Amino acid sequence: MLENLSISDFAIIDHLEIDFSNGMTVLTGETGAGKSIIIDAVGLLAGGRGSQNFIRTGSNKLLIQGLFVFPEDGLTYKVLDDMGIDHSDNSVILQREIYRNGRNICRVNGMLVNTTMLKKIGETIVDIHGQNEHQELMQPERHVHLLDEFGHKQIGDTLAKYQETFDHYQQLKASIKEKRGNEKEWSQRLDMLEFQENEISNAHLEVGEEEELVSQRDHLLNYQKIVDALNMSFSAINGDETFNPLDVIGEAKNSMESIEEVDPQFREISDNIKNAFYLLQDASDNISDRMDLQEFDQGRLEEIEERLNVIYGLKRKYGDSIEQILKHYDNVVKELSTMQADQTTGEDLNEQYESTVNKLSDLADELNTERHAVATKLEEAVHDQLSDLYMAKTEFKVNFEKLPIGEFHRYGTERVEFYMRTNPGEAMLPLSKIASGGELSRIMLALKTLFTNMQGVTSIIFDEVDTGVSGRVAQAIAEKISKIAQKSQVLCITHLPQVAAMSDHHYFIEKKIDKNRTKTSIIKLSVQKRVDELARMLSGTTVTDLTLQHANELLKLADETKK
Repeated sequence: MLENLSISDFAIIDHLEIDFSNGMTVLTGETGAGKSIIIDAVGLLAGGRGSQNFIRTGSNKLLIQGLFVFPEDGLTYKVLDDMGIDHSDNSVILQREIYRNGRNICRVNGMLVNTTMLKKIGETIVDIHGQNEHQELMQPERHVHLLDEFGHKQIGDTLAKYQETFDHYQQLKASIKEKRGNEKEWSQRLDMLEFQENEISNAHLEVGEEEELVSQRDHLLNYQKIVDALNMSFSAINGDETFNPLDVIGEAKNSMESIEEVDPQFREISDNIKNAFYLLQDASDNISDRMDLQEFDQGRLEEIEERLNVIYGLKRKYGDSIEQILKHYDNVVKELSTMQADQTTGEDLNEQYESTVNKLSDLADELNTERHAVATKLEEAVHDQLSDLYMAKTEFKVNFEKLPIGEFHRYGTERVEFYMRTNPGEAMLPLSKIASGGELSRIMLALKTLFTNMQGVTSIIFDEVDTGVSGRVAQAIAEKISKIAQKSQVLCITHLPQVAAMSDHHYFIEKKIDKNRTKTSIIKLSVQKRVDELARMLSGTTVTDLTLQHANELLKLADETKK
């Protein structure tokens, strides 16, 4: 339950600190005094949407802090454990700051959390029921959620399985749609990659091959020039029968060798001539060997030209070198492998889709059966609650309408809408079309009473849910809220004296002008002050002895009713 609430610089509230107790607490006061602002502050602590507009004029930030305590087996502690937040002292402090620059800081027991985490924690702590929830009854699409909330124990597991399967069904459906939309493009890409793989693979390229072929081709194209040069060089070195240059150089070598010991310079000359002689001998032998090897092969030249044309053609398409062509080939093979796997997956995708549709259909049938059973219980339970609220003649029914065959939505294959008949003999019509404001208040309160028995929240807030009722109906609503307060802490904003009289604790909210600034303050009322406030609520502006007597009577009746 909420033990303490501290609010600073929130709307027209300068600073408020309130201690709460168990049971039923009411907040009353003039319109515009700030009663609902206090509830809005609790809503922010529970993870509600924040805004810079909430910050009090002239302030840089707002600060809200709440201290909560729970039973040891409270659901909140399990959520905190999952988030790794310490709660060793069995209390939870929620804190929220909102700055002008948009910064939003949330803390739970001193640990920073984001608003999603705060909201998840808040859902286990506080249930705020305001006039806007009446609008939920006016929206038929929200009725299935109310039905499922009532029957969570019976429906929860099946609904979770159905929604998990539905999400998978949606993914498969989207994948198949995307695949079909891209099928032509995909097929063209596959054909192109297969062609490239075959073309490069069939070429059997090798790194360094092009350079070797170019060398062989150049050799064959220069055959005659090479032969002529070899012959001329051999003749120049070896001469003929009348004159042999190599022999002449040999004689010069022998002559210099005879005097190389006389002078170091002669030895240098002798060494140079010997080197030249032996080099020319080697060159002559090499030229002779090369001359023997020379052979012109026109067929080989044509083969080389043809092979080079293949390589040049691949280079124009796939890269500037054989290395780049082979790298492109590796990429093609990888992409082809992926696409071929996708092709198999595509076939599996259709099988998965059909299997998932069958599973989804079976779960939908199971969910429908469970919902129908829960709907019967809800109809009976709501009727009992409405009887206590002076709507005994009203019939409440959960209407089901099947979707077209093969159509699914996230909550099943049936639309759910609440129907109502307020008077015997009239037609059963959609609740959203016939219920008045007062009737909506009572129906929502009936549902809230039922849900309170199943929810783990420890604090329930009613924000002017008694709008549109008076007299004995107001008294019935007061008693119903008081009954809820026996199981959960209840905070209630009301304009009805009957509801205020049934409270265990009564706070008065008032608005004052101080130094040209509006401020909201809160006062816990004593017994006598409660009488005065109830008299004000009964009479409006002028409090008379009669209204004071009536107020006292209301409090006495309330005490007797609670006993």
